[in-house]
Amino acid sequence: MVYIIGLLTLVFLVLTVMVIARLRNVVKGVNSGTETRPENIPSGNSWNANLFILFTIFSIIGVIGTYIAAEEDFLPAASSVHGRRLDDLFWFSMGVLAIPFLVVNFLLFYFSYKYQYKPGRIATYYPENHKLEIIWTAIPAIVMALLVFTGWRAWSDITSEAPADAEVIEIVGKQFNWIVRYGGVDDNRLGNYNYKLIDAQNEVGIDLTDENSLDDFTNNTEIHIPAGRPVLLKIRARDVLHSVFIPHMRVKMDAVPGMPTKFWFVPDKTTNEIRAELGDPNFDYELACTEICGRGHFAMRMRVIVEDEASYRKWVSEQKTFLQTYPEYLAKVPDNLKSKAMKYLPENPTAPATAPADSTTAQEAGAVGVGASASVR
Repeated sequence: MVYIIGLLTLVFLVLTVMVIARLRNVVKGVNSGTETRPENIPSGNSWNANLFILFTIFSIIGVIGTYIAAEEDFLPAASSVHGRRLDDLFWFSMGVLAIPFLVVNFLLFYFSYKYQYKPGRIATYYPENHKLEIIWTAIPAIVMALLVFTGWRAWSDITSEAPADAEVIEIVGKQFNWIVRYGGVDDNRLGNYNYKLIDAQNEVGIDLTDENSLDDFTNNTEIHIPAGRPVLLKIRARDVLHSVFIPHMRVKMDAVPGMPTKFWFVPDKTTNEIRAELGDPNFDYELACTEICGRGHFAMRMRVIVEDEASYRKWVSEQKTFLQTYPEYLAKVPDNLKSKAMKYLPENPTAPATAPADSTTAQEAGAVGVGASASVR
């Protein structure tokens, strides 16, 4: 190792001496006050200049061709009100930024061609030009301020409080699937949850001591939402970081352990309408996870069904409440609510005297346990 370091040091010393020698020759030429110019045009000068123009032409053709080829894979027009606003803002920003990008790069290559070396041509230098500096500073500043303001206003509207009549739906992510809880067959009000109550059946920790929880129901296979009115998604994670993504509606929000998030939107194209629009009778909206959450991340996808209000209400009325599915949990309902809970039990419940013991894993309890319980409405 010592010999290698010594050899490298010697090489660097030789290179340093060579650089200093060349710099001395340059300094001598500057101090002499004479300007040296080659008598002949450098070899390949014209070829290099022409290649700049060819590169510009082929680049423009490549960009346009790539856009046309990829256009069929673009997402269709958004199926939500805010989604179309985001799309318009995206294309507006792309247009505003593309214009100076194309102009500047075209001039960069064109000038390299136009001002190629020619004998007798002398460059003109502008050491300062205050007017020009003000112009090229003020215009980009105004444009960027406009883009920032329009983006901020759109984001503020999207993340504002949901309307009071919004349909409330809770989405819980866990390795490796989604669990959807609805605000009940009667009142559209989600009950409280408590991470300590999570077990093999009660996967989201429904707190049956809350009256609003008695008519809640869950679904692990698909999510139904009504078209034409606000939908509020209450989002949380049971173990690690996940991310709720419904691409065709431009819905994207992380599911963070211990920190509930939310996203509201207005879907306005039913599944049947988007199928007719795309000419694809088998198309389905999809909810996917866009945060790598483990080996089974690829499986975190769920079919999204958007339907008109009447169809949605009919579907909700046909769902079994959590208590109907697991009548043994009646033992966890307080005595003062048992009479109300009986309404949401099957006709002939066979509830045991005691409910199943809680079996929250240490991993889930640690991830969700920022608070013992939380209200979701």
